[in-house]
Amino acid sequence: MPWNPEVYNQFKSIRFQPFFDLIDLIEHKREMKAVDLGCGTGEQTAILARRFEDARFLGIDSSASMLAAGPGTTERLNFRQSSTEEWLQEAPTWDLVFSNAALQWSEDHKNLFPQLIGKLNPGGQLAVQMPYQPGNVLNQLLAELAGEGPYQSQLKNWNRPSSVLTLDEYAQILFENGLKDMQLFQKIYPIIAEDSDTLFRFISGSALIPYLERLSEEQGEVFQAAFKKKIALAFPRFPAIYAFKRLLIYGRRAD
Repeated sequence: MPWNPEVYNQFKSIRFQPFFDLIDLIEHKREMKAVDLGCGTGEQTAILARRFEDARFLGIDSSASMLAAGPGTTERLNFRQSSTEEWLQEAPTWDLVFSNAALQWSEDHKNLFPQLIGKLNPGGQLAVQMPYQPGNVLNQLLAELAGEGPYQSQLKNWNRPSSVLTLDEYAQILFENGLKDMQLFQKIYPIIAEDSDTLFRFISGSALIPYLERLSEEQGEVFQAAFKKKIALAFPRFPAIYAFKRLLIYGRRAD
């Protein structure tokens, strides 16, 4: 089941606020060479290019369908289909490594983040935002359902453990790898849901996808129905607030 830009963008306004909060942490330096990892449709990358007027941006995403829905290239804005892991093997270094709501899909953050920092030029900046999956109720319900029968058997005992670490662990990684001016914090971006289907649709455009990829169409339909019931039980009264937690992480390499 590939990424669907239309489903993902149903909650565009909710997904954009942490993006703007993250770019507010970035210091504008002249003629930055910048990369946006997991850029999705590239709409936010284009906003970055407008915000930092003399910077050159490269948007990286592994999904061809997401990139196809993007704004297209300009003199200062380019896109390429690639995974973060493939990009890390390349030689160039950068003045800004940016990633908004994407690195939660990458594994082994204890090794990933030192590699990201290693791609920074002197004075380069790292700016990352990720959902805090271990602390978010919908992610917890999804993992719980996948561990129940018959889904556990249908998924061949697969369940996606979150690779997202604690803020203390990220702070330690940034410190050990020489970053300065660090800012790390968790922020709640509340979703006010009128019904349980709203919450289901919010997660269906992201965290649910890898589970459905491993199920047949019929199995996937049953799994989604069971997930909807589990959400309704967890939120017995509507309208309801979903306290969606995100981590914002920033640091600068010494000049």
